[in-house]
Amino acid sequence: MATARKKPTITLSPSRDIPFNQLVLSQSNVRRIKAGVSVEELAEDIARRGILQGLTVRPVVDENGVETGMFEVPAGGRRFRALELLVKQKRLAKTAPVPCVVREGGIAEEDSLAENVQRAPLHPLDQFRAFLTLREKGQSEEEVAAAFFVSVNVVKQRLKLASVSPVLLDVYAEDGMTLAQLEAFTVSGDHARQEQVFERLKTSYDKSSYAIRRVLTEGAVRATDKRALFIGTEAYVEAGGTVLRDLFEGDDGGWLQDVALVDQMVADKLKAESEAIAAEGWKWTEVAPDFAYGHTYGLRRLHGEPVPLTAEEEATRDALKAEFDRLVTEHEGADELPDEVDERLGELETALEAFDERPLSFDAEEIARAGAFISIAGDGRLRVDRGYVRPEDEASVEPENASDGEATGGGASAGNNADGVGSDAAPEPEEDEGLSPISDRLMTELTAHRTLGLRHALGEHPDVAFRAALHVLTLKVFYQYGSDSCLELGLKTVSFGVQVPGLNDSVSAEAIRARHESWTKALPKDSADLWDALREWDSDSRAALFAHVVSLSVNAVHEAGNRRPRALAHADQVADAVDLDMSARWKPTVDTFLGRVTKARILQAVAEAKGQRAADRIAHLKKGDMATEATTLLNGTGWLPEPLRTPARETVADMSPVELAVVETAEVADETAMADDDGIVDDDDVAAMTIAAE
Repeated sequence: MATARKKPTITLSPSRDIPFNQLVLSQSNVRRIKAGVSVEELAEDIARRGILQGLTVRPVVDENGVETGMFEVPAGGRRFRALELLVKQKRLAKTAPVPCVVREGGIAEEDSLAENVQRAPLHPLDQFRAFLTLREKGQSEEEVAAAFFVSVNVVKQRLKLASVSPVLLDVYAEDGMTLAQLEAFTVSGDHARQEQVFERLKTSYDKSSYAIRRVLTEGAVRATDKRALFIGTEAYVEAGGTVLRDLFEGDDGGWLQDVALVDQMVADKLKAESEAIAAEGWKWTEVAPDFAYGHTYGLRRLHGEPVPLTAEEEATRDALKAEFDRLVTEHEGADELPDEVDERLGELETALEAFDERPLSFDAEEIARAGAFISIAGDGRLRVDRGYVRPEDEASVEPENASDGEATGGGASAGNNADGVGSDAAPEPEEDEGLSPISDRLMTELTAHRTLGLRHALGEHPDVAFRAALHVLTLKVFYQYGSDSCLELGLKTVSFGVQVPGLNDSVSAEAIRARHESWTKALPKDSADLWDALREWDSDSRAALFAHVVSLSVNAVHEAGNRRPRALAHADQVADAVDLDMSARWKPTVDTFLGRVTKARILQAVAEAKGQRAADRIAHLKKGDMATEATTLLNGTGWLPEPLRTPARETVADMSPVELAVVETAEVADETAMADDDGIVDDDDVAAMTIAAE
């Protein structure tokens, strides 16, 4: 009967402490490229903790194979260099014993390669949890950062990652989630919410970190929202509010989670501000975070006078202007301004603008019949629009005395009846002694002749006709009485019956408001001075004012009860003439379009902008998810729904099949790049955070 062969017994290499001055670095070390923690950082770690892993050494023999008492280090070269540095710094004795594993036989290069290749890197999650353990044991974030030679922000990031829901951490540990996705889940500290979003993510086309962040923060108020800027994030936190922060990407200050608290703080602050403004004596104030666009239409705007500067303020302004002019002159022609000069010029511009935007003073009698609108500007500042008079609050106008020789309504009669003769004209007065007033009938006849004469003459002077039209239209837009002109021209400014969210803070609305304010400041205060002022202006200024006034009469709004197909067709022609590009003024989002149309229209939009393949990928989603994903897909494409398109401008919807194929190819390339970017962690990142020293 055969005897079973015994397996050979494994004998491990002995360990011993060897004085450092008996060690030399071997040239058999396979590591040639620097990577991971630097020798200097490793030396500091050894000085703090001692050496955590011994060196692998081999005896050095002479020509005859006799040991010399020296030992070479083929594996652990970085640790040897770190010890060598400590010796040079006289922080470690030359004869200090170093724990070593003494190897005999085999190949030195094999030892070096095996030590580096067979080593399993620490999983990033183990690193995160180790940082958390150290924090729980009393070490501060600064102490942990110093111990592992990373920034405090890196420590905060690792602690944030370790605080994600244990369910998601287990998924990440099993490689079911990328590091970028895990980072996105740290935006919210609510584990239940994290898990809910993760379940939703499983059936979503877009599993990017951007999509995760968007879903986790939906409903919250961005720190850049004008309401948040108005009350201030610090005040919100002091009131007990919670701010969601993203430690891994720029979040512009985060998201304010308690929307009800934000709204309450906004209302309280607006109320306090309005009380101070009402104390100025205004008859009424209206307060709201935002007003519908066109809320001031039909109201007369008072022309206030800027509060005059004091002598000290004038001196300050002159000094700032002189410094500004000097810096501009000194650096005129320079390709690029030095940072400090550019910063100073910005400060000077801001200071000078403050002098130009001084508050206006109004007549006390006018204040008593006017009011103010108090709201929040797009940048979070308090917006106070003072000096609006409602029609019912206007001072009554006394009818003109007939004895003055003026006939009320005479102009209208002449306009309606060119002959100037009415069927119910009053009889001629009998002759009497003395100079009596001209009769109304004769006055009508005479002014009818003059009206025709004016019509003929004005028709032969286009420049005067233009000024006269500009005069009456400007009266109707900027002054109380449009009837101060002999021209029977009207200007109807449309107001929007439906409150469009955000319309008042839109790019177009802000631009129109700024332009209107600049014209208000340029025009004379008294309407009686307008005609002469327009005569003094150059043609370019008159044309610019005319364009602004006429633009306020544009009405291209579709109204269900007021069909105007020819007017809307004309709007297309005007849009073509001015080369209107709405893609710079409007973006398709869930709120503005995608969440308010059918799934078929959503898919049509995506197909037009990104190709049919992109549309097919989201076709299986529910409408809410489809609208959300479509928002991401359409972002930056310039796609517009048909009512916003200018017929002559080409959009992505007008692309040929070949052009769309190019878009689809780019889309596939983007997806591939995104997948490549979703790796768990870079090798350098792992090495930088390795807890055990090499």
